[in-house]
Amino acid sequence: MQILRKSQERGYADHGWLNSFHSFSFAGYHDPRFMGWGNLRVINEDRVAAGKGFGKHGHRNMEIISYVLSGELAHEDSMGNVKGIPPGDVQRMSAGTGVVHSEFNHAQDQTTHFLQIWIEPNELEVQPSYEQKAIPLESKRGRLCLIASPRGQDHSVKIHADAKLYAGLFDGSEATELALDSRRKAYVHLIRGSLTVNGQALSGGDALFLENESNISISEGKNAEVLVFDLSA
Repeated sequence: MQILRKSQERGYADHGWLNSFHSFSFAGYHDPRFMGWGNLRVINEDRVAAGKGFGKHGHRNMEIISYVLSGELAHEDSMGNVKGIPPGDVQRMSAGTGVVHSEFNHAQDQTTHFLQIWIEPNELEVQPSYEQKAIPLESKRGRLCLIASPRGQDHSVKIHADAKLYAGLFDGSEATELALDSRRKAYVHLIRGSLTVNGQALSGGDALFLENESNISISEGKNAEVLVFDLSA
């Protein structure tokens, strides 16, 4: 089964300093058809205005991944981490028993554009932790690079969740395939450009829900950046 959801069907919020597209129900956007997919709960595409950001707020028992597309995201948390997250880095925060953090765009002349991703954990009440890794562009060029996984395989960040997250860049003749366990779910989120996935044409912001599928086939990219999730059912 494959379901295509177009970018414009997502929820949207304009807070002035923050423009956010919601792939799943979040805050003031609620759609009972889109409460998550497998253990994927949130994908917010956020644009934070210069000098603005999210003040201190708490999370618990959630795996939170930030994927910065442009600008830089400043992170500070109750574990003592003070970090800058540039484009190309993937950041993971395991909220576990509870963590407080803030996220800001301290630049005065540019917008920070990033994806905030929440995945439900398969271990509750773990000790909160933080991890951040740079993912070279060449690692994603024409292939799906593992960037988050349960055991931190292949230099990915480690998440306390039964899920894997891949990122890839595709253009022209570049193509790849990913084998799936048909008993699981998968989700494809096209960040930008255009791409064909399992015969479906996707444009930036589109998503493809997959269930009872054994393969993902990616081709015909045009300046495409994509995330692929392998999820528990």
